[in-house]
Amino acid sequence: MFQTYDPVSDRSFGAKHLPALRIELERAGLDGFLVPHDDEYQNEYIPAYAERLMWISGFSGSAGSAIVMREKAVIFVDGRYTLQVRDQTDDAFFSFEDITERQPMHWLEAEAGNGTTIGYDPLLHSVHDIARLQATAKRAGFTLRAVEKNPVDAAWSDQPAKPKTLTTPHPIAYAGETSKSKRSRLAANFSKSAIDAALITTPPSVAWLFNIRGGDVDRTPLPLSRAILFADGSASLFLNSEKRNDTLIDHLGPEITLFEESDLEAQLQKLGAEGKSVRLDPSSAPSAFESMLKQSGAQILHGDDPCTLPKACKNTAEIEGTRAAHIRDGVAVTKFLHWLATEGQSGDVDEIAAARALETFRREDNTLKDLSFDSISGAGSNGAIVHYRVTTPTNRKLEKGSLFLIDSGGQYPDGTTDITRTVAIDTPTQEMRDRYTRVLQGHIALATARFPAGTSGSQLDGFARAPLWQAGLDYDHGTGHGVGSFLGVHEGPQRIAKMPNSVALRPGMILSNEPGFYKSGAFGIRIENLIIVEEPSEVGGGERAMMSFETITLAPLSRELIDSAILSDAEIDWVNAYHQRVRETLGPLLTGDVKAWNEAATAPIARSYHLNLKIRSARLPFAFFVLIRIFLLMQI
Repeated sequence: MFQTYDPVSDRSFGAKHLPALRIELERAGLDGFLVPHDDEYQNEYIPAYAERLMWISGFSGSAGSAIVMREKAVIFVDGRYTLQVRDQTDDAFFSFEDITERQPMHWLEAEAGNGTTIGYDPLLHSVHDIARLQATAKRAGFTLRAVEKNPVDAAWSDQPAKPKTLTTPHPIAYAGETSKSKRSRLAANFSKSAIDAALITTPPSVAWLFNIRGGDVDRTPLPLSRAILFADGSASLFLNSEKRNDTLIDHLGPEITLFEESDLEAQLQKLGAEGKSVRLDPSSAPSAFESMLKQSGAQILHGDDPCTLPKACKNTAEIEGTRAAHIRDGVAVTKFLHWLATEGQSGDVDEIAAARALETFRREDNTLKDLSFDSISGAGSNGAIVHYRVTTPTNRKLEKGSLFLIDSGGQYPDGTTDITRTVAIDTPTQEMRDRYTRVLQGHIALATARFPAGTSGSQLDGFARAPLWQAGLDYDHGTGHGVGSFLGVHEGPQRIAKMPNSVALRPGMILSNEPGFYKSGAFGIRIENLIIVEEPSEVGGGERAMMSFETITLAPLSRELIDSAILSDAEIDWVNAYHQRVRETLGPLLTGDVKAWNEAATAPIARSYHLNLKIRSARLPFAFFVLIRIFLLMQI
């Protein structure tokens, strides 16, 4: 199995590891140290050697940061992890902050005394991050110092080794464009900005640019590597020799010069000595590399990573591939949902058994390479923990009368999937049905949105929240993230969230559509499909073409949780049309009981179920309404 369930940390980590770190701070002459949840590549999911935040705190989430001072420490997370961080991190050693309300720089401004020295690892912080922190230090009177040796690494005696997994070619049938074409296309824009070279620091960009994939990061097929792209379309690839073989070298071709990763500093110094202009992305490039370029005399040009936007706009082969991957993945998920509807209703199945069952169904497809992230398998109150990761100590049974939330995905060579379904175990309450239906309404509103070119995801975020807002409800995470093509399940620059985002949605971008609702201590609800931004098309009677979304995830929704009385006619039509697609697309690939169950699970919602709202609007006597309601329920 890809996923394991043993705890990777516990609440004792603070007591065990903070004293050793503070000894190293004293040796280095530091009053405090910044510990982000980042590796040197700004990966979201990071190798074991880079789990420095978890090592000092016990917190194993995929986003957060900490500041460790001589006498106190604080950890910052967002709304996805507010419950998890308190479960995993001992409050005797750490205080907690919501990073959306108070960022590390603001904490330092208030808490770091005048004259104190705060250290940071310049490989773990971007140029922009350090610029903001330097401004804070100037205001508050403390000194910010880059360290040559990370004190966490110095204190971590059994730190795992850096991975050295073989890097492999990504076939043109899946990539849809050769590396030479990509490099030439990007380099053609360099002359307009007088760019001699661009430093590519993030592995997803390197993987996309050279049509390569790797296994250095769990759940994401990345080779840890860097690159320099030159204005003539040639490139230098910094990839350790243990990760290469003749097949890879032949794939890369003569226009790409291979170096060890450790050679990057010397090559940056060479660019500076030659007086070259070098573009780097200040939002992702480690500040260490800008310092190297400055010291060598290079002209530094700040700009977006040139791979990010082209990578996000999928070509025809990538779109066809992800559609095919979602059909195969939908078969696995539908088999699993049938299993939940039968064996999973007993009250004896637990979260780990459910996650294993889903992985087993996915592994029936021999093209599966990995999960796209550790499955979020949350029963009852665990479902209210947005990024919950089940372990043997936290494992709960899917109890009758509860909800079960499963958020999962697969990595296939032709596409990356991400889907969430929420299922009732036995009979749901009316509150559960109401909340599920409101989440579904928001999901439908986003799925059916029409919008002009130039619209960003933040402008659409409210579509998905409005039905919850009407009831005084909300959720504390984004509504949608970008998704890669056999790359990261979370990909930028596009997103759909409250936080302002100036990146306009473009045709070919893949995003998630995942509104939710979470009642702490009780249950969680999320409905997630992936969507592709479509080319603008004319709207009948309109004056300008509008873009739209194509939903590509295919698996039944939970009809038992849908309160059709709340839905409009158009929303009922959407559910029925979506289920018809699921039935017609997946039906021929299913057999036996699963096929029969899928037919029933995707059967149309009858229009008559919607009558009670019409009866209310006619202001008929309440007793008459009750009689009609009873009649309708008898017909179900």
